[in-house]
Amino acid sequence: MRRRTLTGLTTAACALALLAGLAPAATAGGAGHDRGAGHHERSYRTVGYFTQWGVYGRDFQVKDLETSGTAAKLTHINYAFGNVSAEGRCFTGNVPGEADAWADYARPLDAAGSVDGVADTDTQPLAGNFNQLRELKAAHPGLKVMISLGGWSWSTHFSDAARTAASRKALVSSCIDLYIKGNLPVDGARGGEGAAAGLFDGIDLDWEWPGSAGDTDTVFRPEDKRNFTALVHEFRTQLDAHAKSSRKGKPKHYELSAFVPTAPAKIDAGFDVPRIMRDFDFVNLQGYDFHVSGETTTAQQSALRAKGDFSVDQTVRDWIGRGAPARKLVVGMPFYGQGWTGVTGGGDGLGQPAASPAPATYAPGYEDYKALRKLAESGQYTVHRDIRNGHAWLFDGTTLWTYDDPQVLRAKTSYIRDHGLGGAMFWSLDGDTDDGELMTAVDRGLRRR
Repeated sequence: MRRRTLTGLTTAACALALLAGLAPAATAGGAGHDRGAGHHERSYRTVGYFTQWGVYGRDFQVKDLETSGTAAKLTHINYAFGNVSAEGRCFTGNVPGEADAWADYARPLDAAGSVDGVADTDTQPLAGNFNQLRELKAAHPGLKVMISLGGWSWSTHFSDAARTAASRKALVSSCIDLYIKGNLPVDGARGGEGAAAGLFDGIDLDWEWPGSAGDTDTVFRPEDKRNFTALVHEFRTQLDAHAKSSRKGKPKHYELSAFVPTAPAKIDAGFDVPRIMRDFDFVNLQGYDFHVSGETTTAQQSALRAKGDFSVDQTVRDWIGRGAPARKLVVGMPFYGQGWTGVTGGGDGLGQPAASPAPATYAPGYEDYKALRKLAESGQYTVHRDIRNGHAWLFDGTTLWTYDDPQVLRAKTSYIRDHGLGGAMFWSLDGDTDDGELMTAVDRGLRRR
């Protein structure tokens, strides 16, 4: 099992969902490749998370982004994840549960598995996912790749690393050295100075969460809010300085983004919104895991609107109300569902008691959209919709799955256009169908096609 991100309403819900394995984000507790779309031909970001560990059990490779047509519809790929050490430095290596250099840049791909159709050699310094992402960028000029730091499991040391000006400077410098300059640790023929130079176009901060509880071993402090603001500014300062020092003529702009929560208490505990938004190019809003399968009552996990409950609309309003520009808000969308079984109480199953997380392909309670689509077509489940509030679920009388399908995503893209927001983000790309059905729905929605 690889590290991944997840947050929860309760510690128990988090633990169950983390065991379920594979959600990125929290329970509620101007890109060069942007597409012209929407009102006044606005451009929108489309940001997809590519999971380091997806190349194993799911056998989801970078090449699949090309063959599905998804790569042509993305403006950004967020590579999940980079880790921060106890010493407060970005690092990689082959450390079970902490880093996977083999997947990142050491694993050779044959011709059939390569984006460009050419097999990796034994002597090239960059292989693995990183080299395939480089090939994908060559095929799609303007596509940006960001390194996402942290996630639910790897936010452990952020609070310590952000405590002082000196520690913040050291952390940022190490991340720029490793990912932006591409100075990878030597691993046989792989790695070395500049091995990954030019691959990453920016940094995405997935600290979950400054100032409030995250994973069981993640440190948090009241002063995290102040320190996070300073850390963001340090990243912005050093990225800009590196850009100016490393290019002749007009400097490259390295983008800076973050994954941010939906719960108002978490926003207020960790995010000085007006100040951090000056340094961020954009932020990715939590738009899923509003409820998770570890809870004992079925509920929506990603509704567009939900009176008196967490929702996309509530999240957007809370961030704008605290000073975030609408154009810098990118709405998170799930390419997976949360599920319960042993549901009692009848009706359509929503809001009813449940015995446990539903059985699933990889772990209970969490299922990729591509599998849920098959359930919806099986005739065993009824598809239910709340059209006004923008969400859907499957129910067979005993088992319920709440998820987003193309119809839901079309409603969400209309919302993005109508509210002048910055675009859409997806966790995670490996949950879509082989022909990129969800990605296509979002692309068409933002283009109004």
